[in-house]
Amino acid sequence: MTYTTAALLGVAVAVVIDLFVLRTRLVTRLVFWATYPIIFTFQLISNGILTGREIVVYDPAAIIGWRLVHAPVEDLFFGFALILLTLSVWITLGRRGVQRTPAAGEGSALLRRLRS
Repeated sequence: MTYTTAALLGVAVAVVIDLFVLRTRLVTRLVFWATYPIIFTFQLISNGILTGREIVVYDPAAIIGWRLVHAPVEDLFFGFALILLTLSVWITLGRRGVQRTPAAGEGSALLRRLRS
């Protein structure tokens, strides 16, 4: 399987999970598409650094060859799938009531000692 095939398969699976399995429908929401350029920008920066400095090198036979800021476009597909799937799971957990209120640090032993 080429990197291109894997990337496109990743996007397809993430969209199916978003629309039909978890039913969060993020890809149909304007807020998702309005904020995605922020993620996209930082993805371009990090991918550009990693591939431009040859920290990460791709086999030319496994990619289609189109690059954006040194990185293959397939990286953008994987990034999209990762963000979509992560946000879909986060929304699903929130709907189920998993930690609706911030609780960071409330149960730590150090914090209990400081309070007493």
